[in-house]
Amino acid sequence: MAEPALKDEILLSIEHPERYIGGEINSIIKDPKSVKIRFAMCFPDVYEIGMSHLGIQILYDMFNRREDVYCERVYSPWTDLDSIMRKEHIPLFALESQDPIKSFDFLGITLQYEMCYTNVLQVLDLSDIPILSKDRTEADPIVIGGGPCAYNPEPIADFFDMFYIGEGETKYDELFDLYIRLTEEGASREDFLRAASKIDGMYVPSLYEPHYNEDGTLKDFIPLYEDVPKRIRKNICTDLNDSPYPLKPLVPFIKVTQDRCVLEVQRGCIRGCRFCQAGMIYRPVREKSLETLKAYARSMIESTGNDEITLSSLSTSDYSKIAELVKWLVETYKEKFINISLPSLRIDHVFLEMMETVQDSKKGSLTFAPEAGSQRMRDVINKGITREDIMNGSAICFSAGYSKVKLYFMMGLPGENDEDVIAIPDLANDVAMNYFDTVPKEERKGVRVQVTSSTSFFVPKPFTPFQWSPMDRPEEFLRKAILVNETMEKELNHKSLKYQYHDPSVSKLEGVFARGDRRVAKVIQRAYEKGSIYDAWTETFSMDRWDEAFLECKVDPEFYTIRERDFTELFPWDFIDIGVSKKFLMNEYMHAKEGSHTPNCKEKCSGCGAAVFKSGVCLSHASP
Repeated sequence: MAEPALKDEILLSIEHPERYIGGEINSIIKDPKSVKIRFAMCFPDVYEIGMSHLGIQILYDMFNRREDVYCERVYSPWTDLDSIMRKEHIPLFALESQDPIKSFDFLGITLQYEMCYTNVLQVLDLSDIPILSKDRTEADPIVIGGGPCAYNPEPIADFFDMFYIGEGETKYDELFDLYIRLTEEGASREDFLRAASKIDGMYVPSLYEPHYNEDGTLKDFIPLYEDVPKRIRKNICTDLNDSPYPLKPLVPFIKVTQDRCVLEVQRGCIRGCRFCQAGMIYRPVREKSLETLKAYARSMIESTGNDEITLSSLSTSDYSKIAELVKWLVETYKEKFINISLPSLRIDHVFLEMMETVQDSKKGSLTFAPEAGSQRMRDVINKGITREDIMNGSAICFSAGYSKVKLYFMMGLPGENDEDVIAIPDLANDVAMNYFDTVPKEERKGVRVQVTSSTSFFVPKPFTPFQWSPMDRPEEFLRKAILVNETMEKELNHKSLKYQYHDPSVSKLEGVFARGDRRVAKVIQRAYEKGSIYDAWTETFSMDRWDEAFLECKVDPEFYTIRERDFTELFPWDFIDIGVSKKFLMNEYMHAKEGSHTPNCKEKCSGCGAAVFKSGVCLSHASP
């Protein structure tokens, strides 16, 4: 048993000490002296969120399959422990061994959401690792970032030694082998980073230099050495059936955000929604076989004791074997009362057969994402569903016994007007009315339908057709949210309707970070120095600190948010090759302005470029 890094009196004085003691079911314990690489896997947010992240579970399991690697976990300490660690000079530690992070060879940080960037600095600071990569020495770990935010790493490039672009299952073994070999040869930190830059998908920011035009736009992005690649191509798994997966996932001692088994059915999405970064960067769509998923489900339920299993993907109902899989899960586990959760459903593909199969399972709520209230805006974003689809799909759900529906929308989409905004509460009201039209009064048993609408504010993301788009100012976002709320209160079924919306100031910052360049790093560092951490949390977020940081660093946030880009502009992320071509994204942006539809990948290949990976759905369109 590892010696605890925190004394009992500290653990008893903080909220949820279970976050910091380790020892969870299925956690892996090794002798640190028996391995050649110690890897600290970090999720820069609170434990309950980090423990719910499938990617970390996959890499944790994969890395620890190697006898010469020991992967441990670390999460951002909550504010109560953060203050104690600073006051008592307690270094940040890994859960498994309780050893200081600074003693590890690698610190891997997953970057899932831009608003966690100050937490990255918190982790570095509490670990006594210099915040700027240029200040690190041989005594410091190699700090490597990955995840969706790594597809524009430039706003945080100064804080990382390297980034892994793409899916982690493919190149880490090669990276670890390189590190072991060079370490045994006595190579320096710089030698390793230079050599690692030649591995597909590895980006080392210190080996590149940006140059800017007088108007502030990017002029050029140049490798400092001839042997450093000019473009970085993402890594993907071409065969998901053969890729690592955690059959004995970690089971926390406390309730976490996703406290259930997660069964990833596929990666990628066929739909091509024009706002969706994940739908572009994870192309092409690749499915797991039905037999593989059955085997995974058996193992995970047996090894965890969880009473719920969720089917995970960007668009679960587009998985070709979804009906068969759900039927098997329900029939196999109905005696154990295991709930089947179906997130990420497209309301036009909720098959009656599948819903009837699930109706004996415990009922929660179903979540759908119309994304826009009006048909015009759904055409603009290429959502590919109609009001009729929504009504038919929700009727099927209500007939299957569901009475709670969550609807996700975006506001501030390109070309949106007030009629499109008002269409959001109108659609929610129509869905509620559909319940009363579908379910006879005698079958309702006193249950009132509940339709919860949530609106996020549109943030243009890299590698999407809307990467050229302007975004609304926060005050315009707020005006639209108030308009939705006021309209919803006047709806006929307003007692069955609930409305939630995001903080528009947070969306503004997300917009800066999403399309920012290296000049944004100094703002992030200054905001952190002023006390900014947990910026995604309402109770800890302060826009005043960020306003001061922008002002002191002489960086105009609106340069990154409200202006429409020209097609000739060089983006900070243009050196990354995701397979999807910039020409395709340009064409899609023009199609959005016309409100024209692009078929999904199974209907017709649109020539996006992802066929270069020769896998998944792209193979079905390949020439014989």
